[in-house]
Order: sequence, then structure tokens, then C-alpha cells
Amino acid sequence: MTSLPPQPLSPLDGRYRAAVGELGEYLSEAGLNRARVEVEVEWLIALTDRSLFGTSPLPDDDKARLRALYLDFGQAEIDWLADKEAVTRHDVKAVEYLVRDRLSSLGLDAVAELTHFACTSEDINSTSYALTVRRAVERVWLPKLREVTAALSALAVKHRDAAMLSRTHGQPATPSTMGKELAVFAWRLNRVADQIESGEYLAKFSGATGTWSAHLSAAPDVDWPELSRSFIEGLGLDFNILTTQIESHDWQVELYDRARHAGGILHNLATDIWTYISIGYFTQIPVAGATGSSTMPHKINPIRFENAEANLEIAGGLFSTLSQTLVTSRLQRDLTDSTTQRNIGVAFGHSLLALDNLQRGLGEISLAENVLLDDLDGNWEVLAEAIQTVVRAEIAAGRSQISDPYALLKDLTRGRRVGAAELAEFVRGLDIGEDAKARLLALTPATYDGLASKLVDELG
Repeated sequence: MTSLPPQPLSPLDGRYRAAVGELGEYLSEAGLNRARVEVEVEWLIALTDRSLFGTSPLPDDDKARLRALYLDFGQAEIDWLADKEAVTRHDVKAVEYLVRDRLSSLGLDAVAELTHFACTSEDINSTSYALTVRRAVERVWLPKLREVTAALSALAVKHRDAAMLSRTHGQPATPSTMGKELAVFAWRLNRVADQIESGEYLAKFSGATGTWSAHLSAAPDVDWPELSRSFIEGLGLDFNILTTQIESHDWQVELYDRARHAGGILHNLATDIWTYISIGYFTQIPVAGATGSSTMPHKINPIRFENAEANLEIAGGLFSTLSQTLVTSRLQRDLTDSTTQRNIGVAFGHSLLALDNLQRGLGEISLAENVLLDDLDGNWEVLAEAIQTVVRAEIAAGRSQISDPYALLKDLTRGRRVGAAELAEFVRGLDIGEDAKARLLALTPATYDGLASKLVDELG
């Protein structure tokens, strides 16, 4: 047997690459290294802009050429860093050497010693991860979550009046509408998405143990905390002033917990839609040329929702591990976060894949309103709640002498089917006012949906 050529170990880089590849722009090793170069270059520019250590602000042309190091970062830099790290055995040091090498080729050796000046690796890393994660979330993952929520909201509006039998505990229960039930998921997702959108992305830039000790040794008269804050905020990030050698990762824990929370809601959606398909409430729209089963030609499997369900479970497990690991660092520094953070893209990748499947799946289902109506018509006993509630109101108003309306309705309906005629006969014999009887006799399971349709308006 011959050996295969090099193959991707993760399906995210193989089978599913088309659905998640955009994340690689930010959450890959190359994306991280490009951000590291960006931070190193911008720190050097920040120092020279303030004319520190006898330097002068660089001309705009030189700044543009420096920024091209990360703006035009590509395969040549990726290969250079791989070769250098094989020697240094230190990824951030390799990036520092890359910047120094390029400074020399640009004729900027005079400022080379300000490369990585007074920085610990975590200054570069915390800033780079904050940049890459923020960009991945805001440019790729969160927009996809919003797209799925928008598709869900559109279905909610479309089906706002489609009365359906609810199934609390899996049993026939007070009717709702399909639109209102879908709106619940959209409401939940919007709330978590808003929390994620308003979250912080923190970075530190305070040296080896977060004390600016080396900085003060070199230039005691500089307000280093303020310079660091200005630098970090100038990159569009939030500044963490009080740290050990590492930024404490609490913002990451918060983000991943919220992403996991969103995934839990999406998982709930996937299993509910799957269930609605299984009982015939939704039919699946056939895709030309697609095969549902290798042996049963009639089948259209709900694969989009099953795929989403599984990938959300994988993503949730990874997000949970990220949160549990990153919240802790031994004393001032350990490296458990280093390999852990390299899986951020994997977690978001499985989540993004699930979102892609949900978006596709929601576009491939059609509501079978006739099935909903038939189901309602076969469960008139769900009106027992309305009848006993009206009777209680009549008793309170002095228009009825019934002693226990709940028990009365339980005896009539519990564990048995009651048809329209039988229920109407029962209502006519009740000791209640004529107006109340008229309201109850006008009710059907399909009209007993309260404010369900109006509640969809809460989506805005």
C-alpha cells in the first residue's frame, strides 16, 4: 500500500474548508504571525513618533514601507518564519528577527534596536490574539450568526399566524403559532449576539511581569502606562493595566462562554426543527441530484440540522475547554495557554460550520400547514385550560356555583380524546354566564393561540 500525500487531519481543513476557510485569514498560524508583525511594527512607529531614545518620527514613506510588512504579509514571510523558528524554537523571537531583517533591507537599521523594545512575548501575543479574535468574530463569525438569526426572524414573520399544537413534555398542550416559536429562538440569539458584540478585547503591554520595570530602567521619565494604553487603544483594543506576565484572558473566557451559550441555543433550534420535520410539521424541499439514503429512495434526511447539532457539540466542548484552561495561569506565567489558544480557530470553525448548515437548512424547509391544522383538530381536549379558567373567572364574578372547575375538566379530558361536539355539549351544560359560554363555544384549537402572532412583533 502506497502512502498518501500529506492530508489535512481536521475536516475543517479538508471536507469543510469551503464553509469555514475565511476564518483562516485570522485564526491560523499565519494569521497570528501577521498580527504579531503588525504589533511589532506599530510599536516601533509609536516609539519613534515620540522621539524616544534620540530618534525622530519616521517619514510617512518609511512608515508606509514598514506597514507593508504586515499589509503585504504572504507566503514569503510564512516560509521565512518557519525556517527561522526551526532555529530559534521560539515563535515570537522569529517574528522579531523577521522585522529586523526587513528593517535592514529598507535601510532603517538606525531604529532596529527599538524592535520588540522592552517587550515580553506576551505583550505581542496578547495584542495579536485580541486583534485576530476580534477580527474573526466581527468580520466572519458574528455576521454569520446574525444571518442565521435574520433567516429565523423572517420565518417567524412568515409563519406568525400558522397555529400549531404545542407539545410541552412531548404531550399536546396549549396551541401557539410556528412563527412565535421560531421568534423565541431569534429573540434569544439576538440577546447573546448583542452581548458578544459589546464585549471587550483586552491586551497588555507592560513587560516581563506587568510592572514596566525594564521600561523605567531605560527611560524613567516616560509615562509608560499611558504610552502603552495609548498604543493598545490606538489598535482598537481595550487596555489591561493590571496583569502578571500574561494578560489574564478573562475577556476570552467571557467571549467563549457566550459563544458556547449561543451554540446551546442553536443546538436547541436544530433539535426542535429536526423534531418538527419528524412529525411532519416541516417538509424538506428536495435538492436536485441529492441522495437522502443509499437504500431508501424516498428519504430526505435532515442532514443540515444533524450536522449542525454535532458540530455545535464539538464547538461547545472546545469553547468550554478554552474557558477552563485560559482562566488560570500558575503564578506569574506558564505556557498552558500557548497550545490552548491555537485551538481558538478550531472552536470557531466548528461553530461556523454549524451556522452554515443551519442557514442552508432553514432555506430548505417548507411549513406543512395542513398537518398543523389536522393535529390541532385531533386534540380538542387542549381547550380544557380555557374552559376551566373561564369557569374560575365566572365563579369569582358570582355567576357560577361550580366548586372545583379544575377537577371537573380533569375528569372530562385527562387521558382521553374529546371531540368538538362532546366539548360543546359539555360547555352548554356549565353553570356559567351566557357571554362566557358564547366565547368558549366560538373557540377551536386553531384559534386558541392567544397573543402568539402579536408577540412576533417583539423581534422589531
